[in-house]
This record gives sequence, structure tokens and C-alpha cells, in this order.
Amino acid sequence: MFRSSSFHTIDPKGRVIIPSRFRNILKTDEVYGVMISNKDDCLYAYSFSEWEKVENRILSAKSRAMGDFRRFFLGNSCKCMCDKQDRILIPKSLREYANLEKDIVLVGNLDRFEIWARDQWDKVNKRMEQELKKEEVREEIASLGL
Repeated sequence: MFRSSSFHTIDPKGRVIIPSRFRNILKTDEVYGVMISNKDDCLYAYSFSEWEKVENRILSAKSRAMGDFRRFFLGNSCKCMCDKQDRILIPKSLREYANLEKDIVLVGNLDRFEIWARDQWDKVNKRMEQELKKEEVREEIASLGL
């Protein structure tokens, strides 16, 4: 499971170093790399075994809206293999979608990690902090025993 956040830079060629705690998870798969797609103004990165589960869930959804989502999410996905320096090369189109230029954040989200432009992550993180102060949200979190 992917947990925690790491602050990094993306090099001019679009390469990102995978943090060691994420590498350890990715190396348990037969193939060392990630499937990346765009969603929510960031990039979602899945291990190959987890990506297969995502594809199966998407395939089972039949609504028109899900057809559009399927076309968007799967159509923009890309297989990114890790190199000998434990980096992935993110395609230009995906870098542009998420505005990845220099400072980035890799955010663990259990079944995936997300790749955010640092300034965008700071804005989203601040907004989420405010949302978590709402009474209904606090009650739902409390119902989980947290």
C-alpha cells in the first residue's frame, strides 16, 4: 500500500525518481514500473497488478458517462517502466495535463500514488484541510473510529 508524501523535482526530460518506500511495493510485481493516467488535475500511478483490477472495474461499468470516463482515463494512460536509477519517464502530454514543470509531490493513496505539481498540491491540501473541519465530515471520520 502506498502511504505518505515525497517532495521531488522532475528533470527537463520528464523523469521522476520513485521514493524507496514506493519502489519496494512496485518491485513485488513481476514487472517493475507503473501505469499512469490523468485524473483530478494530477496523475494516478498504479502498480501493474493494481492497474489490472482498475481496468476490470472500469470494464464492468456500462453507463454512457462511464464510457466517456473509460475513453478519457484509459485513452490517456501510459506504461512507464522504471530504469536502473529507479526513475520513470512521464510522457509530455501527461506532464502538461498535470502542469508538472519542476517541483512535484508524490502522494500515497493506498492502492495508487498520485503525482502533483507542488503548487497545485499546496492549494488542494489547504482546501482539504478546510473541508475536514466541517461538522458532517468530522462525524463521518469519527464513525471510522479516527
